Amino acid sequence: MSKIIEGLLYSESHEWVKLEDGIAVIGVTDFAQAEMGDITYVDLPSEGDEVAAGEEFGALESVKASSELYSPVSGEIVEVNSELEAAPEKVNEDAYGAWIIKVKISDESELDALLDAAGYSAIAK
Repeated sequence: MSKIIEGLLYSESHEWVKLEDGIAVIGVTDFAQAEMGDITYVDLPSEGDEVAAGEEFGALESVKASSELYSPVSGEIVEVNSELEAAPEKVNEDAYGAWIIKVKISDESELDALLDAAGYSAIAK
């Protein structure tokens, strides 16, 4: 059973969002990393890039699959987790600790389209 954390928001494409003062900390869910297997590469965007809700911002590659990452919110990328370039396995070790990007949210109403833990647990099977 995959771990789903209360208090986070979730997208149907298996990204999680933690809000910190208008900044969305974004990573992939435990369910997503478990489905992919051993992650071998994280394709990161650049700081300063603009992202739009529902649009691709990077990718994860594993021994068995490649999966695009989709931003749950729109805004400017203010930080990327460059640790993941050298150690992509951190996503497998702690999916909720190994965030991927931080986005300064441009439209907080987009958060209303995301799922809470109960809603996400219904699709993460």
